[in-house]
Amino acid sequence: MGVGGINRRHYERAVEDYLQCRSVAYLRVDQIKRSAFAGVRLKSFDLVLYPQRGENILVDVKGRKWPYQSRGTKRYWENWVTAEDLEGLRKWEEVFGLGFRAAFVFCYWLREVENLPVESGVHVFDGEKYGFLLVWLSDYMDNMRVRSPRWRTVSMGSGRFRELAKPLEDVLWSNSSQ
Repeated sequence: MGVGGINRRHYERAVEDYLQCRSVAYLRVDQIKRSAFAGVRLKSFDLVLYPQRGENILVDVKGRKWPYQSRGTKRYWENWVTAEDLEGLRKWEEVFGLGFRAAFVFCYWLREVENLPVESGVHVFDGEKYGFLLVWLSDYMDNMRVRSPRWRTVSMGSGRFRELAKPLEDVLWSNSSQ
């Protein structure tokens, strides 16, 4: 359990509940078997989504609070990932090949109702509200910058992130995965 009785995996569970409620086909990556898939040993991802249209999506879920409180200041659009996240997801995209595209899904635990990251698609799970934004791995890698060399993290500027991140709902129901 985490802070306030919330399980730290609540982000992944919220995404899965969202997918189930919308009848989106998906597969959760088995935590035990994932490191041995195709003889590749690297950090894995969380889900494979099978939308009705477009490419299948390899998803690494990144949970963030909305807003994030830091030193008494509210911070929005947190989108940092680790170098290991990037490398693992990139390699998995290569392993799966054609017909699969890698993405981060930022699952925002909505702690306030102002300045929401999504206009539609707010999902209630276990009495909490969540919003989901997807950014393609290729877009992320093309626009990232070093956040912390010490922690080996990168992020995108909030303006660019807002341009490139799409509500998960829009990606799942669009005609393509562009």
